[in-house]
Amino acid sequence: MNLRMEKQQICLNLRQIWVFRVFDVEFSSHAERFLKKSDKQLAIRLLEKIENLSEDPFPADIKRVVNRNEKIFRIRVGDYRIQYSVDYKKNLIFISDINKRSRAY
Repeated sequence: MNLRMEKQQICLNLRQIWVFRVFDVEFSSHAERFLKKSDKQLAIRLLEKIENLSEDPFPADIKRVVNRNEKIFRIRVGDYRIQYSVDYKKNLIFISDINKRSRAY
């Protein structure tokens, strides 16, 4: 009985750790401007993807941007790319760029 209660407590603690592991999101001025100028449907799709990133910053479909000093990742939303970095110390995702694929790199 005692061992069983300890296991339950450990499981509860693990769930609490994962539940509170939501990242804040900060946008660069360029990314904000792109979202404001884009049409409503595109902005909604991009913001939904960014919201998912705040819960899981490394989903299966991300790629790392090569030839950069800092660790910049990109995720695809149709013909558009969202470039971002993750700061674990500040618990922050910084969206550095949102653009069409042809102009993103």
